[in-house]
Amino acid sequence: MYLCTRYYTTFVMKRFVLVVILSLVVCFVTIAAAGKRSSSAIGAFVENPMLWGDVPDPDIIRVGDTYYLVSTTMHLMPGAPIMRSRDLKNWETIGYVYDRLTDSPKYDLLEGTVYGRGQWATSLKYHNGRFYALFAPNEAGAMGDTYIYSAEDPAGQWTLVSRMRHFHDCSLFFDDDNRVYVIYGTGEMMELKSDLSDVIEGSHVQLFQREADETGLLEGSRMIKHNGRYYLLMISHVYAPGRHRREVCYRSKNIRGPYEKNTILESPFGGFPHLAQGTIVDSQDGDWYGVMFQDRGGVGRVLTLSPCRWIDGWPMLGDEEGLVPTRVRALVSGEPEKHIVCSDDFSSQKLGLHWQWNHNPINTAWSLSEHPGFLRLKTRRVVPNLYLAPNTLTQRMQGPTCSASIILDFAHMKDGDCAGFAAFNSDTGALTLKKTGKTVTLEMSEQSCQLTQREKAVTKVDEKVVESVSLTKLAPHATKIWLRIDGDFRPGERGGKDAANFYYSLDGEQWTKIGTNDYRMRFDWQRFFMGSKFAIFCYATKKAGGYVDVDSFTIQ
Repeated sequence: MYLCTRYYTTFVMKRFVLVVILSLVVCFVTIAAAGKRSSSAIGAFVENPMLWGDVPDPDIIRVGDTYYLVSTTMHLMPGAPIMRSRDLKNWETIGYVYDRLTDSPKYDLLEGTVYGRGQWATSLKYHNGRFYALFAPNEAGAMGDTYIYSAEDPAGQWTLVSRMRHFHDCSLFFDDDNRVYVIYGTGEMMELKSDLSDVIEGSHVQLFQREADETGLLEGSRMIKHNGRYYLLMISHVYAPGRHRREVCYRSKNIRGPYEKNTILESPFGGFPHLAQGTIVDSQDGDWYGVMFQDRGGVGRVLTLSPCRWIDGWPMLGDEEGLVPTRVRALVSGEPEKHIVCSDDFSSQKLGLHWQWNHNPINTAWSLSEHPGFLRLKTRRVVPNLYLAPNTLTQRMQGPTCSASIILDFAHMKDGDCAGFAAFNSDTGALTLKKTGKTVTLEMSEQSCQLTQREKAVTKVDEKVVESVSLTKLAPHATKIWLRIDGDFRPGERGGKDAANFYYSLDGEQWTKIGTNDYRMRFDWQRFFMGSKFAIFCYATKKAGGYVDVDSFTIQ
């Protein structure tokens, strides 16, 4: 009896201990899972700005579970970048609508430039299994004719469908009956032929008249159809006391009108002025979002994401108070981290899609194969300054802060050659290696470009050398240098801080600051109309034939 009782007690105790252990295991697993969910939830938010770089004039569509975004890049080539995301947080560039524009030698930095011109406000659509892109360069005459491109795969080759008259800030629209329209200007519309070859003459319609206090243009047309109604979204510039830049919406049950109007967003954000211009898009689950850009000084025009709530049949943007929120929950968690600005070791046989050239490149003047693992930039013609230099390679600078560096092998520069790294815009802060005879000097300079209004011809470049260092004296046997630019676009007293600081190194370990402290980057809509870019350059001022090798571009 005693032995039975003892065995029974031992058995019960063992079971009790086992239950306690299992309970503790379940508890720890639950806590870990909760922590993982919490961590995932934290990472599953889109922090505004959604894209804190120069991504103006957006159009965005959804095809299945994937979002596609297009933006304005004007004089940069290739142009009309197509960006892709599945969660509205992680974006990557997957292709471009065109490699180069060839209507004028101005695209080649000959006989003028296209600074601030070129491709504007592309409209992106998907219809019957194909993607379509429509844009009109901001140019006079034939250079401003509208382009329509099409592709089966937006990451593949786009084909030019047609050219036709200029349509400002236009929206391509395919209706349910397969009729096709272009909405442009301030509420104007024309119907296109079914093959998109041209407009149907006599189809012009003025959809509405702007209000008396809207002394600026209504621009950035984006047309969608929802629940049988037509919705035309536009930016409204109102120059009246107490009024601000805003996004308005016109709606109608008939595409030809009459239209009624409502303001769907009038919101400042993040210490910067009111924002507007963009479009709305839905999710697979039926939720809606608004994507609008905001002017942010030196970094350019950044993208914001807002919830879109349908109230009384209007797509109202923002939070419950009608303001752009600081963050929005992403659609899908666990998506891999992706960026439209990327580091590059130049080991690929093709130039990464995160790069764009300033104007059309000279393709015989750059190479990734002549020195594998390096980008070689060669001089092919003599030019007087950076703003007319072909084959300047760029990427966007980004907020809130960013730091980028390159490694430059300058052993094969010729007398009169200039090469380096810049915070590039119509006002530029530059780190320039200058070869004079056998002497190589590193200069940090402030450069400012003046342009004619019509031809955008470079009439003057003011260059102030702030500080210079003789590399020949400092390191007589050196042929390699590290150059770095730090950007700071956090809000400051004058909007964005927009500060760039410049550094160099001879070993990649010890950095020396050079030149201007907190160089002020600027956004000037009358000249370049773009945000600041990291730019790698090499040009000849005396004789062509020199070159530099870029080992890597690294951004944080």
